[in-house]
Amino acid sequence: MAAVDHFSLLYREISRSCSFYMEALALVGAWYTVRKCVSLALDTYSMLRLHVIPKLGCEVDLVRQYGQWAVVTGGTDGIGKAYAQELAKRGINIILVSRNKEKLEAVSRTISETYNVETEFIVADFSKGREPYPAIKEALKDREIGILVNNVGMFTDYPDYYTNLSEDTLWDTIHINIASAITMTHIVLPGMVKKKKGAIVNISSSLCCRPTPLITIYGASKTYLDYFSRAIHYEYASKGIFVQSLTPNTIATNMVAFNSWLNKRSFWIPSAEEYASHAVSTLGLSTRTAGYWKHEILFMLAQRLPEWMWVRLSLYLCGILRKQALHPK
Repeated sequence: MAAVDHFSLLYREISRSCSFYMEALALVGAWYTVRKCVSLALDTYSMLRLHVIPKLGCEVDLVRQYGQWAVVTGGTDGIGKAYAQELAKRGINIILVSRNKEKLEAVSRTISETYNVETEFIVADFSKGREPYPAIKEALKDREIGILVNNVGMFTDYPDYYTNLSEDTLWDTIHINIASAITMTHIVLPGMVKKKKGAIVNISSSLCCRPTPLITIYGASKTYLDYFSRAIHYEYASKGIFVQSLTPNTIATNMVAFNSWLNKRSFWIPSAEEYASHAVSTLGLSTRTAGYWKHEILFMLAQRLPEWMWVRLSLYLCGILRKQALHPK
């Protein structure tokens, strides 16, 4: 009987302890569930505020908020051209900066005639290091720039291993993807601070959220832009300056012309015009956004993937793209 009594007491003590731990685990589970529900609700609200409400006629008056003139680098093709058109559609005068004079003249004339705004252009080759900036600074000195779009950028011919890239490619990436944005910002920002309003848009990439092998140098340059954008926003937000980091996924432009599938518009891959229409609507609303609701979903998923899974997936997919580029059928 003594043994039975001891077992009964032991059982009751174990049951009491288990009950306590079960209740504690239930509280942890409830807290985790509530936290995730709140996070999901906030993400949903953010998506609606950024990508739905502006499309319902609640767009920001960009001219009143920032000024009459916008500078767009790399504005003769792809995202830059489409973004300039969207700004012009909202009544903003455009200054295009690129290296091809013939394209600049054609795009500038088309925007002016289509949207009835003033347009100007500056011929500049950003791959030339410090060479183009004195002329750019001189050309902009009498203009009150309200918006600067640092769009100019370059990608390697196709995904490839870092040691296969030439030194020219490395320097061009630094000059075009990084130096252009920070130097153009340095030229334009003092005028914005003086009039206490302005916006700077830096075109980064969704690759900034994770290290992506075979696209190393491009991804690193876009990570730099994302960091630069967020940090400088904190520096100058109190002075009336809004700085936005756009982190798009793949867009059907000449940058991905090495692959016919990536260069073709699909559900997840918008045209430059479609992307710009959404991205401009987020200006003034979010300092860091993919700019397009479908890309926002992809960006959130990429952030939540374990890094090892992202890396393996990137190696596999980029390896396929590299193979297709080297051995086209």
